[in-house]
Amino acid sequence: MNTDTNIDHEKVMALFGNVFNDVAGSIAIMMSYIGDQTGVYKAMDKLGSASVTAIAKEADVDERYLKEWLASNAGRGYVNFNPDSEEFSLSPEQAAVFAREGEPTCIQGLVQGVVGQFVKEDVAIDVFKTGRGRPWGEHHECCFCGTERFFRPAYAGHLLEEWIPAMDGVQEKLKKGAKVADIGCGLGTSSMLMAEEFPNSTIHAYDFHGPSIDEAKKRAAEKGLTNLEFYVSDASNIPNNGYDLACIFDAWHDMGDPVGIAKGIKDILTDNGTFMVVEPMALDGLANNIANNPSSSMFYGFGTLICVPASRAQPVGLGLGPQAGPKKLMELLSSAGFEKVNLAAKTASNLVFQAT
Repeated sequence: MNTDTNIDHEKVMALFGNVFNDVAGSIAIMMSYIGDQTGVYKAMDKLGSASVTAIAKEADVDERYLKEWLASNAGRGYVNFNPDSEEFSLSPEQAAVFAREGEPTCIQGLVQGVVGQFVKEDVAIDVFKTGRGRPWGEHHECCFCGTERFFRPAYAGHLLEEWIPAMDGVQEKLKKGAKVADIGCGLGTSSMLMAEEFPNSTIHAYDFHGPSIDEAKKRAAEKGLTNLEFYVSDASNIPNNGYDLACIFDAWHDMGDPVGIAKGIKDILTDNGTFMVVEPMALDGLANNIANNPSSSMFYGFGTLICVPASRAQPVGLGLGPQAGPKKLMELLSSAGFEKVNLAAKTASNLVFQAT
């Protein structure tokens, strides 16, 4: 029991102010989600400076509720209000964050993922109290769509231009024609990017969540991709098809037995094949992450709600979490039997490892 009863009033008020701002931010997140799902931000981006009436008509929403919503957004700095004309607008910067799907700065996927956690808060509390695992399929669908929307811009912006070229010999193989296993592919964003860029290569994409694979197949069919096939399979049962490249994007830490999975992947690679592991940006050590990684609090939070419970729902249940750091991740890859492991690239959002 903490017996220190001396309270510094200034510190209390400073902490209270921080928490109050977080609560205000949580309301702003819900407002942002509503604006995304109803198309209000896109309507504002289309119209430019406009009255509440005009925006309500364009977005087909209730005008009175919209007025309150706009006021909340303006108070947070998410939209602009002109008191002379009594019109609201989005600056180009605000539009890039809230309205323009596919922009690397669009935040709506992350917002959607957060809202999905609140929708099933009773499940989150039960998991936290009991220590049981929580399989991926037990989450609200917002979790799947939000995760894909959040990671998609990073993959679109970095996978083909930076990450693959940073790995020794991989890009050349893919251009000539290679066999690729994309493991834990989710809705297939990374798989489709590689299939489009490297038409001579064959991409096999695997995920244990059937509904995600069904949706990925639909999206690939719409793009007319004939060199891409999707399969429902967990990471421990990937067939040995002699892959030149195996990839796991932001999912290795979610797996119950990442070392065992890596050993299995080593066995399905050709003799000179490559295992590419992309993980969220993290630093080495808890204290270092807390002090010097601005994203660590968010990722530790997602680790609490999604990543560690997903791992615990699988055999071994290591519970690595999304902030293990490069040193730990490289040690695990080495322990799986890979002779050469290096950090091939890093961006503000991700670490990219090559294991051979």
